[in-house]
Amino acid sequence: MRNLIAVIGLTTITGLVIISSCESAVEGKTNTNTTVLADTEIYVAIDTSLIPNDRFGESVRYGRELMVNTARYIGPNGSAGKFLGNKMNCTNCHQDAGTKQFSFNLMSSHDHYPQYRGREGKVLTLAERINNCVTRPHNGKPLPLDSKEMVAFLSYLKWINSFVPKDKPFKGNKNMHLSLPDIAANPERGQILYQENCSRCHGADGNGQWNNDKSTYTYPPLWGSESYQPGSSMHRIIKQAEWLKHNMPYDKTGSGKPFLSDKDALDIAAFVNNDRIHPRPNPKSFDYPHITEKAIDYDHGPFPDTFSVAQHKFGPYQPIIDYWKSKGWKPVM
Repeated sequence: MRNLIAVIGLTTITGLVIISSCESAVEGKTNTNTTVLADTEIYVAIDTSLIPNDRFGESVRYGRELMVNTARYIGPNGSAGKFLGNKMNCTNCHQDAGTKQFSFNLMSSHDHYPQYRGREGKVLTLAERINNCVTRPHNGKPLPLDSKEMVAFLSYLKWINSFVPKDKPFKGNKNMHLSLPDIAANPERGQILYQENCSRCHGADGNGQWNNDKSTYTYPPLWGSESYQPGSSMHRIIKQAEWLKHNMPYDKTGSGKPFLSDKDALDIAAFVNNDRIHPRPNPKSFDYPHITEKAIDYDHGPFPDTFSVAQHKFGPYQPIIDYWKSKGWKPVM
């Protein structure tokens, strides 16, 4: 499972990304910077040679560099400031610098913010959302909103957004859909699957693998003090399993061709995020001021229902979904 979670590194501009880094084949490039396949599904193709050669383009290029080599610039020993609390990179979760399909894709994020977020219970700007990632999965402190680095992140996200079709959704904008089983995710079975599929990159101890100079990870840690916080998206079992389904193991998946079954992905996510055996950094807050807006796989109470912490954590999830719908609440996954 190359560069698996992270919540959260791509080392080249063409696509050696975070946890796995598999480039997608591009067919039939059109004048609209999209790829149209025979089944009419739209794929977005990013061409970095089109970044403008002006001041804005400089900011876009730096923003992409920050996505790929986050720890180098703003990590604990960052050359541009010490903001992250660990040495993971944004592209560990947002593969191909946020442009890979089904991989926490960021290409439409500039269109979607400002946006109401249930976790904070308020409308967030895109800059605030970026800082959420800096402070949570990266265990850091917020970037100043007017900093060169924040402006570069925003410039890059605006530029990749220019490739997105405005009249229809594009394939891979969201994570890959899971069919939820009627039994709970099984972390014990997940441990066996992890050893078979993930430990060769992320280690039996989940500590990942450093690059040569230990400035960042070739494969990021999946638990421990240098990994992501509880409450991060990757700490939610459904959310992580959706990501795993399309992206892991990195050398056994193809575009739209998962290797893991839905149950496999859920069980691995349950093992990786089993807090009874895997320590994590302590978050400052678990947020969600309005409990009927919590994600159903968020495992910190209080809850607006009678289901246990364990069921919110591991499932089965369908009874929770059905109960929420019966109350007129929207289940968030």
